[in-house]
Amino acid sequence: MTINFRVTAAAVVTAALTASAAHSAELRLSHQWSTSDVRHKVAEIVANHVAEADVDLTIQIFPSGSLFKAREQYKPLSRGQLDMTVFPLAYAGGIRNPYNLTLMPGLVKNHDHAARLNESEFMQEIESIMAEDDVMVVVHGYLAGGFAGTDKCITKPDDVAGLQTRAAGKAFEQMLAGAGASIASMASSEIYNAMQTGVLQAANTSSSSFVSYRIYEQVKCFTPVGDYALWFMYQPLLMNKSTFDGLTDAQKAALMEGAAKAEAFYLEEAKKEDAEARRVFEEAGVEIADMTGDDFKAWQAIAKDTSYKAFLEGSPEGQRLLDLALSVE
Repeated sequence: MTINFRVTAAAVVTAALTASAAHSAELRLSHQWSTSDVRHKVAEIVANHVAEADVDLTIQIFPSGSLFKAREQYKPLSRGQLDMTVFPLAYAGGIRNPYNLTLMPGLVKNHDHAARLNESEFMQEIESIMAEDDVMVVVHGYLAGGFAGTDKCITKPDDVAGLQTRAAGKAFEQMLAGAGASIASMASSEIYNAMQTGVLQAANTSSSSFVSYRIYEQVKCFTPVGDYALWFMYQPLLMNKSTFDGLTDAQKAALMEGAAKAEAFYLEEAKKEDAEARRVFEEAGVEIADMTGDDFKAWQAIAKDTSYKAFLEGSPEGQRLLDLALSVE
């Protein structure tokens, strides 16, 4: 019997290459922000780590809404048309009402509290809902924001009564209206001109937006994120679960190692953004007013009668999730 060793060797090489190709994966990650934004950097940390791990896994990042529009990424992700995204989960609140709790006033006090919330039964329930849509969390993260007033400081509900106010999110509009404010809906990029022309007297937005849009040029007082703040928005790095399940063990391990690094970075950078906003406003000569624990409780009482009530209308199962969130100390 004659064996053709050349053919056999070629077959072995072909089989090895085929197996290697089967384990090689390229993932597409989409988000809406510029490459200088902290959320892009979070994505980069994960992508760079898996590249350095040399596990035949590549993550290609599509920033600035170049692949999918900002609010239209959840469905493609759940359908497997997109592998990963950094996404404000409340954007999908129309698809899954519980997601609205991730942008709800009075549920998060500060960044350390947010980190505890990420490890809580509340977040486990949110992740279970995501799993029903074939979505999973890779990196947890919250970003925060404060208040600014053109004529006065805003720390407690009474401070917004009668003021034309811009809020970041529907639940915050409901709460502020409950406190007696008149609501002006607009993008954060429009706050500066609205204040300059006298259309707007107060605003609520993220720390980074307060700085990037130079709101310090138009206000008398700034309430930054400190021991207490009202505006926290959950903006995790998400992944299609079936895509993750299809990776090799080595690829999964590298991905989650990168995720752990990115999550620690995300928390520290979020705190730095808040500190930077405080510094910039102080240097611009703007008065700084910190929110107290009593102020926070006063806002929370208004939220319970407005934002929380609206959330629960037609969604009685939401009460358990709301209670779980509020139970995290």
